[in-house]
Amino acid sequence: MTAAGLPMEIRADGLPTRVRIHEVGARDGLQNEQTVVPTEIKAEFIHRLAAAGLPAVEATSFVHPKWVPQLADAEQLFPMLDDLDPQRLPVLVPNERGLDRALALGARRIAVFGSATESFAQANLNRTVDEALAMFAPVVARAKDAGVHVRGYLSMCFGDPWEGPVPVAQTVRVCRALLDLGCDELSLGDTIGVATPGHVQTLLAALGEAQVPASRIGVHFHDTYGQALANTFAALQHGITTIDASAGGLGGCPYAKSATGNLATEDLVWMLHGLGIETGVDLDLLTATSVWMAGVLGRPSPSRTLRALSHQE
Repeated sequence: MTAAGLPMEIRADGLPTRVRIHEVGARDGLQNEQTVVPTEIKAEFIHRLAAAGLPAVEATSFVHPKWVPQLADAEQLFPMLDDLDPQRLPVLVPNERGLDRALALGARRIAVFGSATESFAQANLNRTVDEALAMFAPVVARAKDAGVHVRGYLSMCFGDPWEGPVPVAQTVRVCRALLDLGCDELSLGDTIGVATPGHVQTLLAALGEAQVPASRIGVHFHDTYGQALANTFAALQHGITTIDASAGGLGGCPYAKSATGNLATEDLVWMLHGLGIETGVDLDLLTATSVWMAGVLGRPSPSRTLRALSHQE
């Protein structure tokens, strides 16, 4: 439970007044679990996250069950969320077949997922970067024709486990291509958690020069080297107002073994509230939800804020 008056709010100059948190724990988090979480538990997790005030809770992924068996129950799960506004429930789709499945269930926000590097594009999609973009083109076009919001995820924006450092211009090129396809927003993924604040600000500045406004960018940091909050602060200084995070720090990436957990939503909310930045999130409800899910999974959360507030050992 949060102590009254804590964290003390002290604003820093030049930061946004409100941030939209894009919660990925129920999808990006659970897809990396070794065991399959029951559908009913997933539905309760999503409902609890929504009740805590998170405006976007990524619900599931319409990929082939062979590739992500942990999310094979998308058709069963999504109807269990009918009481929630579908605008709050983004889903991932890999191709037109995935889009068909999502639209049939009433999804109104979808995401495609590409790579800034050739190695990861092959590992994740079995295609080159440009072949993946060509595959996304009809998906994005059809989604836009149906009035559906489209997010473009881009992995390996800062570093790749096979290729090493990723040139800024390379990431900018693929970002620009996703927007040119018709994506409404981008999510820049630090998939293996190697970004540092200067790198973040350099990439964001380069995107600005390429006519990619901050209003259409979200950031998705992993905390492999303990840099996720520092990188987030750097993004805030650049005017970014959409931050991806995962309740309890759940998640990684099944195709990049060096990718550890996402930025924990509790850690993010603690920092933002201390900066006087509005999120609409009830930290106590969020903490209770993550403690509950940690119990379901049988292990404590890596989130320092969650441990401090819940006295987890």
